Amino acid sequence: MTDNPLIRELLAEGTVLSDGAWGTELQKRGLRAGETPDFLNLSHPERVEAVARAYVDAGSRVVLTNTFRANRIALAQHPEVDRVAEVNRAGVEISRRAADGRACVFASMGPSGKLLLTGKVSEAQLHEAFDEQARAHAEAGADAIVVETMTDLAEAKIAIEAAKATGLPVVASMVFDSGKQRDRTMMGVSPEQAAEELTRFGANVVGANCGTGIEKFVAICASMATATHLPIWVKANAGLPEFDRGDVVYPSDSGHFAGHLPALLDAGAGFVGGCCGTSPEYIAALRGELNRLR
Repeated sequence: MTDNPLIRELLAEGTVLSDGAWGTELQKRGLRAGETPDFLNLSHPERVEAVARAYVDAGSRVVLTNTFRANRIALAQHPEVDRVAEVNRAGVEISRRAADGRACVFASMGPSGKLLLTGKVSEAQLHEAFDEQARAHAEAGADAIVVETMTDLAEAKIAIEAAKATGLPVVASMVFDSGKQRDRTMMGVSPEQAAEELTRFGANVVGANCGTGIEKFVAICASMATATHLPIWVKANAGLPEFDRGDVVYPSDSGHFAGHLPALLDAGAGFVGGCCGTSPEYIAALRGELNRLR
């Protein structure tokens, strides 16, 4: 078990529900194709706040921030990239307003979009970008930081170090969507290897998000639990995306998704939410299933 007081306090109440997808919810509220979601924090904060509040109303005890891509490297081509710290501060402030004391705010830090092994980005550049983002999150009052959707352990380590420097608890989450069983990262890392390394890097919670449907996450969660003493974070997709007359759809409905909660809990999940294709409806379904199990 983690030695972080906030994480221990949350888990003392039982399984902790996180939130679901943000991009699709923002699209429902007017985000246009090709538009950078993170900058809605400045241009349309009321839309972003509506997403966060919907998740809190649905039962999320942890709500993230609309800052997934808000690092200087990922936004290098954006004309307002120099406002990146402002975007991150606003993201935390918006989620805090929506939470209104009913949920904790875990600030989202996603990948840079560049791989170290290609030579297109350096460790120093990554550290500078993640440090800027993490400091903005801490200054704005985030309760914790989530380093999420990581494919490269080397990049994850740099992001974790930057997040830990703020003194906030850190969740570290990888994507497992490769290999014959779709249980490896893009770099070929297994759930056990990831859990061991993320624990060694100093994360307070480790886990997986995105990549595959919730069925695959049961085994991934169980494998991670064998390799770490830390709580496990799980945010699965609503299945693998499919195309239906030009629209992207996800095959798992909220009932099917929530139906896997007992198996996830048996596998060792401590934090459970949703990723691509999920919505407040899915979180409400998880809440209903959790109440039933209790």
